[in-house]
Amino acid sequence: MDITKFVSFLEGNNINFFTGVPDSLLNPFNSYLMKQYGISNKHIITANEGNAVALAAGYHLSTGKIPCVYLQNSGLGNIINPVTSLLNDQVYGIPCVFVMGWRGEPGVHDEPQHKFQGEITITMLESLDITYMILDKDTTDKELEDNLSTFINLLASGKSVAFVVKKGGLSYSEKVTYKNDNPTLREDIIRAITDVANEDIIVSTTGKTSRELFEIREQNGQSHKYDFLTVGSMGHSSSIALGVALNKPNKRVWCIDGDGAALMHMGVMAVIGEKSPANYIHVIINNGSHESVGGQPTVANSINLQQIAIGCGYQATYSASNLDELDSVLSLLDGKQGPIFIEVKSAIGSREDLGRPTNTPIENKKAFMNFLLECN
Repeated sequence: MDITKFVSFLEGNNINFFTGVPDSLLNPFNSYLMKQYGISNKHIITANEGNAVALAAGYHLSTGKIPCVYLQNSGLGNIINPVTSLLNDQVYGIPCVFVMGWRGEPGVHDEPQHKFQGEITITMLESLDITYMILDKDTTDKELEDNLSTFINLLASGKSVAFVVKKGGLSYSEKVTYKNDNPTLREDIIRAITDVANEDIIVSTTGKTSRELFEIREQNGQSHKYDFLTVGSMGHSSSIALGVALNKPNKRVWCIDGDGAALMHMGVMAVIGEKSPANYIHVIINNGSHESVGGQPTVANSINLQQIAIGCGYQATYSASNLDELDSVLSLLDGKQGPIFIEVKSAIGSREDLGRPTNTPIENKKAFMNFLLECN
């Protein structure tokens, strides 16, 4: 279905406030919103999906109008609490329209981290008492209009509804390009880190970061045993790294994080600071975008991540805007007490031929755990 028709149906029913976290399957939807509204009071990209639901609730409370929240189905976990304890008609009865990309749809090839979530997506919506309609490329205007009529009645009674979008279910003819002025590619940043990390432990965030780390190891002929690739669970690599660092205090642990991921669950930085593992190095590669799902902007360029790290209790903080500055920072780390925080500015973009890990997540876990067993 053409995205302009879909949004026109929503706006024709006075649904014209949009918030959420971008998704690759919703690229036509996200691109249309950026083209029409940019980042404004009509369209806000939030740190995580639960934030979006709460923001939508505030919008409804202050306007009486129905909000629209968009997300990948992997974000269902982040919305369960506000949906069940805030929106639900047994609590406040706050209506909301969800537009959700269906990663891991049964029968459609996808990455391993999406498989189980894809299998249970519909069951989760049913358990949450959210009536849904599935959108695919063959959905007709009449089908959408008929379902939307039913949805409007449900919304009026304080219930939430969802459009579950299959791969290719929405289309948009206009392309939106995202870029920044940073000169350094993320892959070169990761390569610089691996060059100095030697046999240190590395936990890398989801998306292209882990894909690039895997390929760098392949290019260098190095083992993958040093690395835990967080292929899913966005925003949690820093917590995984913390758990490893606390239990392997004699081994240096690097978390290679992204700005979108760090924003999604930023509260862990306070826990890292309080636990203060001396062997922890937290690197946030900041390109100000959700690049792995399309490049839509985050708020990371509007905040001072170093000051946040200082406020959370990190022992030392650094920043770098190019490879020379990063090399200088990395040369200072030996003997430094952690936790250490490093923000590195990065360009938006990656190699067109960037591959994906050829090892399965289970193989990655086993090799990583075997390596950790060898560590003192």
